[in-house]
Amino acid sequence: MIQNLTRSLSFRLLAIFLAMGALFAYGAVLGIRWVYLTDDLRDLVSGHLALHVNYVKDDIGNPPRIENALAISQKVPVDIRITGPSMDWASDPNFPPIDDLSFGTSDVFSDAADAWLGNLEEVEFAQHDAHGFLKILQGDYAVVVSTPKIADTPTERQLTPIILGFGLFLVLLAYLAVRWLFKPIGAIRWGAAQIGRGNFEHRIADIRKDQLGDLANDINLMAGDVQNMLDAKRQLLLGISHELRSPLSRMNLGLELLEESDDVAGLRGDVQEMEKIISTLLEAERLHGRHVSLQIAPVSINILIDNLIENFFSSYRHQMRVKAPPETVLNIDEARVTLMLKNLLSNALRYSSDSAEPISIEVTTDKHSCKISVADHGPGIAPAQAAFIGEPFHRADPSRTRGTGGTGLGLYLVKTIAQAHGGTLELDQTYLEGARFIIRLPLGAQPR
Repeated sequence: MIQNLTRSLSFRLLAIFLAMGALFAYGAVLGIRWVYLTDDLRDLVSGHLALHVNYVKDDIGNPPRIENALAISQKVPVDIRITGPSMDWASDPNFPPIDDLSFGTSDVFSDAADAWLGNLEEVEFAQHDAHGFLKILQGDYAVVVSTPKIADTPTERQLTPIILGFGLFLVLLAYLAVRWLFKPIGAIRWGAAQIGRGNFEHRIADIRKDQLGDLANDINLMAGDVQNMLDAKRQLLLGISHELRSPLSRMNLGLELLEESDDVAGLRGDVQEMEKIISTLLEAERLHGRHVSLQIAPVSINILIDNLIENFFSSYRHQMRVKAPPETVLNIDEARVTLMLKNLLSNALRYSSDSAEPISIEVTTDKHSCKISVADHGPGIAPAQAAFIGEPFHRADPSRTRGTGGTGLGLYLVKTIAQAHGGTLELDQTYLEGARFIIRLPLGAQPR
């Protein structure tokens, strides 16, 4: 999960937003402290506060006059209590006793360099029941001012939770905005994967009129160009194959009229190989068409394999080990699947003829597909060649001759037949004893 989050662009942007927000808050606090801790501003604010304290002292008088204190409490939303020799008066009878209040210095008012304001002489501070109390010494008397009034219930608002909550709300909004911004990436990635698997007719739907939409359109154009290029390639092969059939027929006729010799036999073999190439190309082209014509019918796969070995590889039966469940029935084109497996077995026999180990044909099924694997004990295929398996005219070993390798069309036809049935062909790269090809065919699925 952590790895998926670190790969997510929206998560990375969210982390950037959080880091930027934290840095901004830290910088703002430092800036405010730097401004407020300048000596000029501290002296100015502290002087005004000290002046107001002196105003209160002068208005109340020394010794304090109760009528003046009462007038102040009526004009300003504060309550006042005065204690001293022969005096203990409060503007509100519920004013707490001074002995219940823990007065002391304040972190805000101090001569320390990191304090917000300068020290106030003869002034102490206390907190009680969400009220703030300020004690001013007036000779032998103590004047205590409460704010707000004792009768008022102050509304406590914690600034830190509000700031944190609002910040988290903004982060959530930013996350949702980023999710919306990058939402088309999922559709683009899925569409690109479809095109990468060879489904060049797939197109990414019109997403948005922005750069991601432009990217989707570029991918669609690329898929169209690749599809046109492959169509042109197939049409060229198809055209050449059709055109070669007539001269090959004339060559066969001419060879029949010649006296039999080694040269004539060699030429006849060359002509037959060319006819095989042409037949393979034409068959592959028919299967690549938009409307594949397959003769689909229920076929028992184990019977199909037995008939294949009996008809084409009867002399090599001792070199083959078949493991197939007897009740596996597939909806397939029997003739073409037989051709597909025949090509795989021919390849396996060619490359493992010197091995004492038998060729393995194994059939397994799950809920959705049937897996047919053909494994040999030959030299194997280099991992670098795995991506080109099934490409027309591709040979894993370019140095092969007619005696050691074919035209490079056998696996191409195998892959084409598998795809025509809605299946796949792959090389098992975990198999290290030779080469193992795996065909997956859907159970009961219709051809593409």
